[in-house]
Amino acid sequence: MLTIANKTFTSRLFTGTGKFPTYQSMQDALEASGSELVTVALRRVDVKDKDDDMLAHLSHSRINLLPNTSGVRTAKEAVFAAQLAREALGTNWVKLEIHPDPRYLMPDPIETLSATEALVKEGFVVLPYIHADPVLCKRLEDAGASAVMPLGSPIGSNNGLRTLDFLKIIIEQSNVPVVVDAGLGVPSHAAQAMEIGADAVLVNTAIAVAQNPVEMGKAFKMAVEAGRMAFECGQGTVSEQANASSPLTEFLSYE
Repeated sequence: MLTIANKTFTSRLFTGTGKFPTYQSMQDALEASGSELVTVALRRVDVKDKDDDMLAHLSHSRINLLPNTSGVRTAKEAVFAAQLAREALGTNWVKLEIHPDPRYLMPDPIETLSATEALVKEGFVVLPYIHADPVLCKRLEDAGASAVMPLGSPIGSNNGLRTLDFLKIIIEQSNVPVVVDAGLGVPSHAAQAMEIGADAVLVNTAIAVAQNPVEMGKAFKMAVEAGRMAFECGQGTVSEQANASSPLTEFLSYE
């Protein structure tokens, strides 16, 4: 079980809602994934329409919505977006995304820290998306972030855990849940993140653009469960030399 702020999750697979070919395929894939926390970009939702088609397909007792501020460029814009989301969707949870560069979508660490400080003071449960920067993660934790969401590689790149060494440091030091976000392209990437001790992963593109999003959602679900189980079992000692699992020649000494 994973607890963030005041909520407990049985699934450690969080998912996004972008890039699916249809809302129905999104709904089917999310149900297959078992995900209980789903991000929603405010710019893709008509917050004034209570019958918004996208939100209608996310109406499930198991699913908690996590509005994200994707598209904002500054802390001020992020705070305003979070306030709009709280009013429209009735949740004080927010995935904080601030990336002023539209080409690489790199999160702005300075604006992210500033926005986290402001939003925490307003009572938000803040999950900031950030670089895999151990120092920044500790600063965000000190500022009151309820979890940190370091990237594995650039958003939508499907390149896996290019930041592996830094993710290990973040996980080792963190006192809040670590959710590896962005760049997870295949289920083995998610399993690897869980094996090193991540508390959860967030996956969007890899599921949404798969030829069969439903089956890919299931595959990620199983990978996350397997990775977490392996982490809890404990990895054996890693060695540069061979270590025989049974004696190779000892039996030859008997006559």
